[in-house]
Amino acid sequence: MKRFSSTLILTLIFTLTTQTSFANELAIWEKLQGTTPKGYVLLMRHSLAPGVGDPENFSLNDCSTQRTLSDLGRQDARDVGKWLERRQIKITRVESSRWCRAKETAELLNLGKVRLNRNLDSLFEETDLLNHPQTIRVRKQIVDYRNKPGLLILVGHFVNISALTNVGVASGEGVLVRADSKGVIRVVGSTPKLNR
Repeated sequence: MKRFSSTLILTLIFTLTTQTSFANELAIWEKLQGTTPKGYVLLMRHSLAPGVGDPENFSLNDCSTQRTLSDLGRQDARDVGKWLERRQIKITRVESSRWCRAKETAELLNLGKVRLNRNLDSLFEETDLLNHPQTIRVRKQIVDYRNKPGLLILVGHFVNISALTNVGVASGEGVLVRADSKGVIRVVGSTPKLNR
């Protein structure tokens, strides 16, 4: 009985801690709702595209050679876009990796014209992600954005986001970041977990 009670207590503590942590990750959106915030950047991973990496015959200009979004991935992107729209936060710009799955995710958010940004392209096959020129340029973009108004949305890939934030995000999910006055990029929130 004591073992059961201990297990139950630990489970409850873990559940409450996880829920509190998750609530804290979402709390920032209430603070930003209906505003034109300064310096906030949403780093979003493309929605669900089954598989890992890219096929051997990958061609940047031919979506048929790439992993593409599943129907669920497309719906997730639309849902996240609607969720962001309900926040009524001024969105300055939406940028995307040139990979078809990221570009389609950004377009399905339906939050404005999508600009392609080669610095968001997948670094899956690279080794030194932290010092890769693309990571350095995106980091600089975030730091340079710290006093600019509106939310900047950057849609990219797991490895790229992880290199910038040391956080892993699931398909279709993202982390909200902001650079401080010393140029340190801090994770201040996240998008809701997708129910899959």
